[in-house]
Amino acid sequence: MSDGSDPNTPRRREGLVESIFGKGGRARYDDKVDIDTELSNKETFFLVGRAVGLLKPVKKLFFAKFLLSTGMWVPGLLLPWIGKIIVDHVVGGKALDDVELRYPPFMDPILASLHGLGPMQIMMVLSIMYVGLLFFIGTRAGGTGAYLYEGSDAATQAENQISGGGSEAGGLWGLLEYWVNVRLTQRMVNLLRTDLFEGLTRLSLTTVQDQRIGDSMYRVLYDAPMVPDVVYQLTLRPLAILIAALIQIYLIEYTYGDISPELVWFAWSAFPIAIAITFPFSGLIRRTNQTKRAAGSSTTSSMEESLDSITAVQSLGGMDREKERFAERSEESFLRERYAIVVWAIVIALGGIFLSSLLIYWGRGVAHNVIVGLLTPGDFFALIGILVAIFYAAGELGDTWIFVQEPAAALRRVFFFIDQERDEDAHGEEEIGTLSNGVTFENLSYEYPDGSAALKEIDLELPTNSLVAIVGPTGAGKTSLAYMIPALLRPTRGRVLIDGIDVTRVHLDSLRRQVTYVFQEHLLLSESIRDNLGIANPDATESELIAALQTAGCMDFIASMPQGIDTVLGRSGETLSVGQQQRLSIARGLIRNSQVLILDEPTAALDPVAENRLVEALTEISKDRLVIVIAHRLSTIRRADRIVFMDRGRVLEVGSHDTLMRDDESQYRRYVMLQGIDSHEER
Repeated sequence: MSDGSDPNTPRRREGLVESIFGKGGRARYDDKVDIDTELSNKETFFLVGRAVGLLKPVKKLFFAKFLLSTGMWVPGLLLPWIGKIIVDHVVGGKALDDVELRYPPFMDPILASLHGLGPMQIMMVLSIMYVGLLFFIGTRAGGTGAYLYEGSDAATQAENQISGGGSEAGGLWGLLEYWVNVRLTQRMVNLLRTDLFEGLTRLSLTTVQDQRIGDSMYRVLYDAPMVPDVVYQLTLRPLAILIAALIQIYLIEYTYGDISPELVWFAWSAFPIAIAITFPFSGLIRRTNQTKRAAGSSTTSSMEESLDSITAVQSLGGMDREKERFAERSEESFLRERYAIVVWAIVIALGGIFLSSLLIYWGRGVAHNVIVGLLTPGDFFALIGILVAIFYAAGELGDTWIFVQEPAAALRRVFFFIDQERDEDAHGEEEIGTLSNGVTFENLSYEYPDGSAALKEIDLELPTNSLVAIVGPTGAGKTSLAYMIPALLRPTRGRVLIDGIDVTRVHLDSLRRQVTYVFQEHLLLSESIRDNLGIANPDATESELIAALQTAGCMDFIASMPQGIDTVLGRSGETLSVGQQQRLSIARGLIRNSQVLILDEPTAALDPVAENRLVEALTEISKDRLVIVIAHRLSTIRRADRIVFMDRGRVLEVGSHDTLMRDDESQYRRYVMLQGIDSHEER
């Protein structure tokens, strides 16, 4: 029996195929939220339709871009017929009146201006016209655009997608279209990634905890800029090309339909043939680009996670291991890029070979008609020009759905989180003001997404104008219970009431304006102290800021700083000690002046003097609001008006410290005795 180590075994070959063409990154890139990444053609059509809907806010710019893109093709209609005039009437010397086949009607003004002129005069007039077209429209071979040098990966392409732009025209026309293009793209990208960022900031807590920060950054910075390309590929470009191609086919029928009707049918056949060649590859290209982006975001996440924990990495000597982890993910990203390039090359080569073969076959038939005298040499020139334009248009339309597949992978990643359920989706529109009755939990239970129970059948009242301490061993459910109040978590069963109103009926912004949560982790920004406080209350006055800082015991260390309250902190506030970070986080919570203040282990890093000062301040401010403290220190707990003792997700006892300690059967008393008297307890 084979153990699968043989590279020729079916299991190994299947794994190799999956490695190359991908399953959307489900198993390889440690995603926990966005795991169902497969897209059918039907789902892709739906996503593309949503992307086209993004044009509504920028419809004027889009219409201007459409007119400029379509109008650029009009001069191209003249060139084959001008070539016919040069070949037949300048080089060949035939009179303009000596024409076997009629010119299209739009050539009548030009023919009228050339009537009665000799060959050299005709050439001079046509040359002047051509120079004028060059000045205003340029040559279609070059076009107009501004792009940075880039690789084939999405990250280096992002800036070009945001600020690049182009036009197949040159001259003044091309410059105008380029400016409109850039303005249109930037507005679309800004609107989209702002919406995506807002969605990411309003995800539920459980989703936020599972989602990698680096992946979120990748979606905002690198996936969102790809979306306008989807819109252009399926609207502007195909419409402009199709209109021009239909006109070219009409011109063939108008001038040559009677003498060579097979040319018309042959021109029409180019379009279904091109689509039939390219369409079957859409799923493969979509999958390779999905895995390419998943690998790229994995690299970004690896770098973000390592740098965010750089202190731990350095202290544990893990620099080499982190370097190897990053290098492995970076190499995987490059590998996925190469796979995507190979697939693209195969598709383009097959389409090019087939359409080129048809072009040669059709050109040979036109040449035969010239030899037998049915067409003039000028007709050959005109038909070859029209033929090339039609086959180019057919190839572009055939490639349209294929080209959409690369940005479609980005499109799916963007809309996934825009559509992800947000916290406010589960809430109503009621507003709450000053609390009079506090917070009530009714038969509340909560299970984590993995099915483990965190809270079980809790009935509890937390009155306003009181200081409440939630106490219990590690894993008792204290933090989970506190998370229920600002709806950071939602009950699996039961409900939470604020002043008798179910929190699900309260508008989420209104709820969180009245509930401030100071986390155990010190979540500070690399901004000034003033700016860190301003996040909580942008309208706070200078005196209010100072009062909050004094209450939290921050002014002692701020006074020694050169810029005082305007001192800029290091990354995540790490230029401060842990105790200073904790005090500043508490001050930020106080400045909100909300009706409910929740502090998770607020005194864990404070010395006895600072702890005593803070507890006194919390006792004072609890006279007109509900203050909830999650704590282990007895010196903090014993000052509370009410103690809620929890264990294994249940509320076991509620009462004051003295009351619970007098009860010999009290589990809180047993917990305190097992813990011992904290060294910071007042003596």
